[in-house]
Amino acid sequence: MEIRKSLILAKKELFTLTNSPAFYGICLFFTLFCSIWLYYLNSFFTMNVANFRPYFSTFPIVFILVIPMITMKSWAEERKLGSIELLLTIPFSEWELVLGKFMAAFGAVIILLLLSLPVPLSILPLGHFDLGVLLGEYTGALLLGASASALGLLLSSLSKSQAGAFLGSAVVLVITMLINQLTIALSLPPFIAAGINFISLSFHFDSFTKGIIDTRDLAFFAISTLLFLFLNTRVIIYRKWS
Repeated sequence: MEIRKSLILAKKELFTLTNSPAFYGICLFFTLFCSIWLYYLNSFFTMNVANFRPYFSTFPIVFILVIPMITMKSWAEERKLGSIELLLTIPFSEWELVLGKFMAAFGAVIILLLLSLPVPLSILPLGHFDLGVLLGEYTGALLLGASASALGLLLSSLSKSQAGAFLGSAVVLVITMLINQLTIALSLPPFIAAGINFISLSFHFDSFTKGIIDTRDLAFFAISTLLFLFLNTRVIIYRKWS
């Protein structure tokens, strides 16, 4: 596999994505949603706490809508327009194609996180905030975005239309993001609660919002991202030979 080929595809995909008016709408929605959640719904300035946990706790929720918006066109649109057949004839391996699509989607997530920086940076002078915790929170947000993007791309490859890709990704992300809330709302046996928490993306993100970088959570995000990308290549191979 040549990373150079994937980078070429990623550059093209990211250029197309960021030059779409819809992407600016995504950026506006992301920044407004997170800011409104922090300043108004959580009344941050009346909380008397010097941490950004209320801010980053919104990321799993807003990613439920934002990630499908970013990934829905990646494969579904290619399939709808019939351009996927052309894409599969170029001298790229399935891994190179999938990795290129993933890097473009992840690049869009990085742009969103960069746009979120002014909020914590503007608040830093107002209190004694721990920069190490802030770094851990952004590390967790990057890993959460990577895993969610890989999952969104997988579901896009299984869909025949953008609408189907969006709805499928949103539903699956709702489940994987919020399923751990069942362990809080219900009195479940410990082994069942542990199993539910294990498959929850937001559960593994939660430790990062506390500034804790746990190797188990790092491993989970790395393995889940690679697993979703691997399954994506299997779908592409099936499409290629079916």
